Amino acid sequence: MEEQYVELDPRNITNNYRERVQRLAMFDPLFRLENKKTTDRSNRPIDYFSLGLLTLLFFFENMLLRNHKAGVKELAEFFQVINQGELNLDGAGYEKLARDIIDVFRPPGGKRNARTFYDWHTRQEETIYYSILKADRSDSKSNTQYYTLDEQGLELIFATREYFSEFQVSINQLLLRKQLERGQFWGALRQIDEMRVAVETLEERITRIRHEIQRNIVSEQTYQRYRDTIEEIHLRLSREDQEFEELQTFVRETRDRLSYERINQKDQQAYELIVKIDAELGEVHHQHGQLLRESIELKTTALQAAQESLYYAGIDSFNFQKEITEQLLGAPLPLTAARTLVEPFLFMEQSRQWSPLTVFSRQRVERRKENEGQEEFLQALDEEAQAQEREVLRRNYRGFMELILEVMGDREDISLQEVIQYCTDNRQDRLLQHRSFYDFWILLHQRSPILLSWDNEGTEENILGEVMKILPANVHSLTVVEQEGILQVNGRYSIRNMRLSMEVEGDVL
Repeated sequence: MEEQYVELDPRNITNNYRERVQRLAMFDPLFRLENKKTTDRSNRPIDYFSLGLLTLLFFFENMLLRNHKAGVKELAEFFQVINQGELNLDGAGYEKLARDIIDVFRPPGGKRNARTFYDWHTRQEETIYYSILKADRSDSKSNTQYYTLDEQGLELIFATREYFSEFQVSINQLLLRKQLERGQFWGALRQIDEMRVAVETLEERITRIRHEIQRNIVSEQTYQRYRDTIEEIHLRLSREDQEFEELQTFVRETRDRLSYERINQKDQQAYELIVKIDAELGEVHHQHGQLLRESIELKTTALQAAQESLYYAGIDSFNFQKEITEQLLGAPLPLTAARTLVEPFLFMEQSRQWSPLTVFSRQRVERRKENEGQEEFLQALDEEAQAQEREVLRRNYRGFMELILEVMGDREDISLQEVIQYCTDNRQDRLLQHRSFYDFWILLHQRSPILLSWDNEGTEENILGEVMKILPANVHSLTVVEQEGILQVNGRYSIRNMRLSMEVEGDVL
């Protein structure tokens, strides 16, 4: 079967050729900046292209904040703040840099940027003019001129997709104001439609964030990240709501003015358009206002509920070893206090039943003393003696860890068998005669894994405090697991083989 050939229409290809060239020509100032060959005081080349883009973003941010005092001096100060050692320039150098970039975007002498080209649609040579920056306010006392983005400057900023998606409603508001000021009512209606789409997109994003808050907040860091995101959305919505109020005020003033100027059919059509603009802008403003209320609800109710769930999740997942076992065994408690501490974790009360057959089982016969002793844990002699004993253990454990780190070298894991073999080969087997050496390994195994991010908080009172101090700074956690085989160290001690592993920060996903 033969393919059917569809003939191309050259007019469709060359249609709107002028507008396309004009959009491309807006990038010419950036490429002229790129061609500048200037160095700083250290003879390093200055990246004028990136500084030119930063200049556009600087003026755009000032437009969003309604700051009308943005000129050469303010741009130079911005370059100094953002520099952080990239350029070696003094104050005068930064001002010259700012002036050179502004002169490219807005040539001195009132001459506009231009590009001459051959229009393939009209078959004639044409020239297009465009303006990136325009004069804003001025200060006659200090002879200072301030600048703001012109229409083509805004379009150049809109071409950067990241800023377009983030400030889409704000951009639409700026364009709408420009079109209303010029009386371009048909374009304003289309701009309101685009604004409605932007508001609906933002509504979907807020809904998605609400669902993510309900599912994903499992740590304080995640909660903080969502809180900052919601705070940023709320501030932007508040600023956009103020702009909506001013736009509606401007539209109503224009409507009232046109209502008295309906002389001919054109005036009547303009009045009908501004009435329609007023109605549709009010609908979009109402939809945007609902988003503002939803952001307030997210900021209060949803985040508060997520924080409470995070609190209860933390209660359910607390560290039993640290909170209970260390409290119970670290410093021996009286029997009554120990029972009170562990009582919430015991089984529910169970009824005891006695079988008569137990009378026939073997009985323990002992002599009943007249004064039976009271059951209690052995008490420490005094607090000072107990503190001294813990200090001795901390120093011993520090010495054992220093030995382990020496044997490990650059590795991240080692077995107990290797440490014992090293002590035997290097005439340090006297350490193997001490009970505390084996207690140290058993303690590490019981507390494994040891997360240094929170275990370091009580370093001074923790019996492993000295051990944690000498660990490398990039160590995230310490893990000790059992391995196959019983090690017969000497005639007195035997212990199961273990492997100690250190997890460094770079290995954590």
